[in-house]
Amino acid sequence: MLFRRRRQMLEAKATEAARAGYVAVDRRAPASEAARALLRKAFPDHWSFLLGELALYSLIVLVLTGSFLTLFFDPGMETEPYDGSYRPLQGLPVSDAFDSTLYISFDVRGGLLIRQMHHWAALVFVAALGVHLLRVFFTGAFRRPREINWMVGLTLFMLALLEGFAGYSLPDDLLSGTGLRTAHTIVMSIPIVGTYLSFFLWGGSFPGEIILPRLYVVHVLFVPGLLIALVVLHLVLVVYLKHTQWPARGRTNRNVVGQPMFPHFVTKSAGLSLIVAGVTALLGATAQINPVWSYGPYKADQVSTGVQPDWYVGFLEGSLRLLPPWENTVAGHTLMWNVFVPAVVLPGLLFLVLYAYPWFERWLTGDMMEHHVCDRPRDHPTRTGLGVAAIVFYAVLLLAGANDLTAFIFEISVEALTWVLRIAVIIGPVIAFMVTKRLCLALQLHERQLVEEGVETGRISQSPYGGISESHRPLDVDRYYRALVRYVPEPLDAGKERPGRRGSRLRTVLSSWYFRDRVDMPTTPEQRTQILERLKDPTGDRQDT
Repeated sequence: MLFRRRRQMLEAKATEAARAGYVAVDRRAPASEAARALLRKAFPDHWSFLLGELALYSLIVLVLTGSFLTLFFDPGMETEPYDGSYRPLQGLPVSDAFDSTLYISFDVRGGLLIRQMHHWAALVFVAALGVHLLRVFFTGAFRRPREINWMVGLTLFMLALLEGFAGYSLPDDLLSGTGLRTAHTIVMSIPIVGTYLSFFLWGGSFPGEIILPRLYVVHVLFVPGLLIALVVLHLVLVVYLKHTQWPARGRTNRNVVGQPMFPHFVTKSAGLSLIVAGVTALLGATAQINPVWSYGPYKADQVSTGVQPDWYVGFLEGSLRLLPPWENTVAGHTLMWNVFVPAVVLPGLLFLVLYAYPWFERWLTGDMMEHHVCDRPRDHPTRTGLGVAAIVFYAVLLLAGANDLTAFIFEISVEALTWVLRIAVIIGPVIAFMVTKRLCLALQLHERQLVEEGVETGRISQSPYGGISESHRPLDVDRYYRALVRYVPEPLDAGKERPGRRGSRLRTVLSSWYFRDRVDMPTTPEQRTQILERLKDPTGDRQDT
């Protein structure tokens, strides 16, 4: 009884102290207003909005498992004979990094599980980020006022690639060493500064003695700090700018319809976080990944066979294999275009285009209004076609990264397969663009037919004069709304462009190519007025940039 009263007194004092502290903060800062607004913030309930949460919870798993691994990992590159638990490698000279990786895998309780969870979480993190960016692109969620958040997302993706590369390079096995050898060649291919930059990073000639400690600092300190900071910035912008939402009844460009953060979103989000952690643990326990003991320690005169890098850097491997061996010598310096172009220029151009795309599309449309309603991909066939073409381009490069294994498995010539992939990497995206655009227009045409005629019921009737016809029922209200309420810009009018303005003709030509192919839906003047009202700019008709 005495202990119970004492505990109750302590709880009462703690509650009173917490209340007093909150009141003190609330009197000096808008804590109550901010908490009330945050707890009542509306979140859309569509499954596609969970992709960003998958990336967030994968990052949390990465931080937790990575913190555990840092307690036992040694990034040193000094070699000594191995005398650990894995007998097949005993007596072989291994680096401290490789030795500590084996120690984590075989001697630390739960070490192999945590290490494999860490690797699987990294793959899920990069995949979730990539698919989330695709969702944003195909739905037009990068438009004003979310251009900065689009750039933040792209930067997060680039940092995730760097973090993944640094992470799987740390064990210093034959696979990671081969990847570092490729990275060294890429750095060396940069004209003028490549040699100096490689000597700075590796501390001398390859393989050097300081690259792994430096990658370790980058992997556990610099990049995670930037990732966490950018994730916080991304979430702050999401809260400030509010979510986009799919077109539906009651949803306009001036409101946000969804479930409140508390308790609905918090409950679902907590459940999703547990699912991500559970699936990652299940994969780490049952699906082997990166068995470094099978590859052995890295030796500069050896190259691993039958293994490939993680999927997110596989496209670089493929681009290196597809480009012909183009080299030339200028003033005594060898320019390795076969490495520099696919591994430096190509990724740089790709991300430069992605960073600039929101402004490029706004330049083509002249559109300055804010957009909070998502586009359906079919309503923007050119943008959707370009996105699918980029995916096909990436897929061909990824397939080329394993051309030797593919040729071996299917017993075909690796040279013939390489030439097929060289042709496919050029023709494939073009065909994908054309087919995707035609499919989008066909879907629009089918939707117009449904709006005009209704949905087939399957009932066949015969008129008194012998005519056969099929009855139709009107399209349901939700589908009818989605078909009509959409934002599709008109091509720019060449007559309204300033004749002397630089790039005006190019702008009108590109705008016509981008937006001329469309299927307009049958609407009455009253319906058009209502559609414009639902898609009206929430900030008014201002035209500032």
